[in-house]
Amino acid sequence: MSERSQVLAAEAETVPIGRPAGPWREAWTILRRDRAFLLSAPIIVVFCLMAAFPQLLTTEAPTDCFLDRSLDGPSLTHWFGYDLLGCDYWTRTVYGTRVSMVVGLGVVIVSGVVAVVLGAISGFVGGFVDTVVSRVTDLVIGIPAILAGIVIISFLNGPGVPQIILVLSLLSWPIMLRIMRGSVLEQREEQYVVAARASGAGTIRILRKHVMPNAMAPVLVYATLYVGTVITAEAILSFMGVGLQLPAISWGIMLAGAAPYIERAPHLLFPGLFLVLAVLAFLLLGEALRNALDPTRR
Repeated sequence: MSERSQVLAAEAETVPIGRPAGPWREAWTILRRDRAFLLSAPIIVVFCLMAAFPQLLTTEAPTDCFLDRSLDGPSLTHWFGYDLLGCDYWTRTVYGTRVSMVVGLGVVIVSGVVAVVLGAISGFVGGFVDTVVSRVTDLVIGIPAILAGIVIISFLNGPGVPQIILVLSLLSWPIMLRIMRGSVLEQREEQYVVAARASGAGTIRILRKHVMPNAMAPVLVYATLYVGTVITAEAILSFMGVGLQLPAISWGIMLAGAAPYIERAPHLLFPGLFLVLAVLAFLLLGEALRNALDPTRR
């Protein structure tokens, strides 16, 4: 290759002046060396596979119950023992993973879409739109989330997973919206946005092509951390009897049913260990993403 060709190739790979390089490739390089990521990511993958394909981990059905083995302890063939109704506790714990993962990820996705869209528009457009969105956000933030969730769900007749996701999503978007709005406010003053405006690009194109990809990192970090909070909230609501109801299978329902028998059958706490492990894994993943995407923390 001639010297001129080498120069042209180097220039083609150079990021345009005034526009910051996307953090994603560099973040992935950092993540691959992060112990928190290497520990949490496989755990989350296992939980997701467990939720999607529980048959891979158990050959029994969660409804195969026999009273003659009620509250029997763990054994080599039945790792988690049996519950009060004689159901295989490992099987029910595995099937209960689906509710926690679906609710946790579902709430974060739904509330995240709302927060990203409204936060981007509010921060970039400003003016009256920003004022209205900010005041509504302040109003929702002032409502205690768990208390409001209990009140709203109590009016629903036998809420299912979609209803739980909807209620928790209604109470979960404000913080993410504020994070997105603040990130957009920083990005809209960058030189690459000024250059895009000067070239005649419209507001929607600037937001979609330039601002939002560079403003998403803080929201992604918070959303990852928040999955664990949502999983805990669902378990609390089910444990209190205002969330999902039998015959649904969730860790919260299992812990609620186990509460009166803990002294006699401590193995009934196994769903709680799964709950703690899932929450901890998402917290570690969020912390790893924060370290990778925030240059000041490296």
